[in-house]
Amino acid sequence: MVQANRLESIMDLVKNLDLSPVRLSNLEMGYVYEELLQRFSQDDAKDTGEHFTPREVIRLMVGLLDIDLNAILNNRAISIYDPACGTGGMLSVAKEHLIDAVKTPADAEKVKNLVMLYGQELLPQNYAVCLADMLIKDERLDVDDRNQRQPVQQITNGNSLIAEDGISKELGDFHQHQQFDYMLSNPPFGVDWGEYKKDVEGFRQTRYTAGLPPTNDGSLLFLQSMIGKMKPVTSLPAPKTGEGMNGSRIAILFNGSPLSNGDALSGELEIRRHLLQNDLVDAIVMLPDQLFYSTGIYTYIWVLTNHKPDHKQGKVLIVNARDQFEKEPKSFGNKRNRITDAQRATILDRYHRYEDSDTTKIFRTSNFAFHKVEVTYWLHDEENNPLYQIEPFDVQLNNANVKRKFDLYGELAFAVLLKQAHTGSDGLMTHITEYPVTFTYDGEDAFDTLLARALLEQQPTAVDGKSVKDIKNYLKVAALEVVYTHRHYMVDNEYIPCDPDATDRAAYIGSFLAREIEFPIVRWQEAEQLGYEILPNKYFYRYEEPTPSDQLIDEFWQLEEEAEAILTQIRTPETV
Repeated sequence: MVQANRLESIMDLVKNLDLSPVRLSNLEMGYVYEELLQRFSQDDAKDTGEHFTPREVIRLMVGLLDIDLNAILNNRAISIYDPACGTGGMLSVAKEHLIDAVKTPADAEKVKNLVMLYGQELLPQNYAVCLADMLIKDERLDVDDRNQRQPVQQITNGNSLIAEDGISKELGDFHQHQQFDYMLSNPPFGVDWGEYKKDVEGFRQTRYTAGLPPTNDGSLLFLQSMIGKMKPVTSLPAPKTGEGMNGSRIAILFNGSPLSNGDALSGELEIRRHLLQNDLVDAIVMLPDQLFYSTGIYTYIWVLTNHKPDHKQGKVLIVNARDQFEKEPKSFGNKRNRITDAQRATILDRYHRYEDSDTTKIFRTSNFAFHKVEVTYWLHDEENNPLYQIEPFDVQLNNANVKRKFDLYGELAFAVLLKQAHTGSDGLMTHITEYPVTFTYDGEDAFDTLLARALLEQQPTAVDGKSVKDIKNYLKVAALEVVYTHRHYMVDNEYIPCDPDATDRAAYIGSFLAREIEFPIVRWQEAEQLGYEILPNKYFYRYEEPTPSDQLIDEFWQLEEEAEAILTQIRTPETV
């Protein structure tokens, strides 16, 4: 703008706008900021996953964190952290929400002083806005730490997914050695971490021991980063000193990808397996669509903790809140829906009731597990007759390779064409004689023995009375064309729900396959690890009978009559 000599004119334009908090709320300023991001960052691939988080969603996430206000009011400081804090909206609204929840100005002052906000942001411009917002709200930006020689900066600029080691070209995680009471975040959807893959792999043996997702989606890296900052569970904090630790809680906003992306033994699935087998997932809340300014997709809040109460041990609650929204009076980009305070209270009530209902389901963590089984089975036609396939023998023709084919398919039918070249007195080839033979290979005798016998019986002139041994030696250099017929089969992967109560795993899988696959099964092989996936839409699906065809026809003719009436009225309008 300076080089184009436009800075002064733009400042003149802005200075006359009333952007004060009296006129515009934080929520409205958030939409202004999102609009600017959308306009000026739409060609930047790194920003495609950036989404301004609606304030009602942040308040819901704070409610799901179950932050202990009593501990704060008893003078215990708590920490809240966001590894992708953007402009600080999540952190600010979280603290505002807690201040709104107390009853007296004295208690509000305690919340203001004892709730410590920590965050990190990668994009410098977002980081600058976040710092400015914190300064305007008189938020402390550093805190003395007895284990550090200097104050610890609470809001930092860097990449939360890599180590801050002073070696990497990129600034890393300045909070990598800290732990927090509560964490919440809306990390970028589908963030690409391929550019700093080597730095991420530096954390492979410490922070990312569960696995690495594909480089085109780093959502689960953010979650593992947060899990690495959980406080251990020791003893309950004393009312005044705050000594002891009671674990941590996390609320993180995802799209649908982390729920089920990835096949067995893939990075994403291994991360889910780690989370569920270690009983870290408390609940998943299904949100309505069209809540975000720049995307209309469905989103999910994951709630995690390393200190579940006894009645939640080994269980996960799925809350369906898709029905909890009302239409925005005026759309903001793709944001056409909003969650009201009353609807937020309904969602939190569903979470806290912790019961099976039409809108909530309680699962054991093992209910999300499945066996991945590779199944080979014979194919049949519509009349249940075996199907066969004819194809050239595609590997070197020898006894060992034929035996391998037999082990795979069973009995094989061979058609072999022996070609003999004839030459004239001048040594040039005059013609070729072909000798076809057919025989069945049943695995009892060697292939070359069967072929030699077939030639003796079916084409004696081709071998001129040679012995079987001589023919076998001759076949090693003879010109042969070989096709064979075998049973037609299919190899497919079956994903079988895990039954934690099944005592005989092999018998359970075998009976499931026999029940689900109508063709004869040749063999099956299970993957060495259980897979895990979470399918919230499936759990709340309700079958609805389609409209009967007679009713559809009646409705069609009714529409026809209405259309005819309208056309008639157009042709002969009434005289006024």
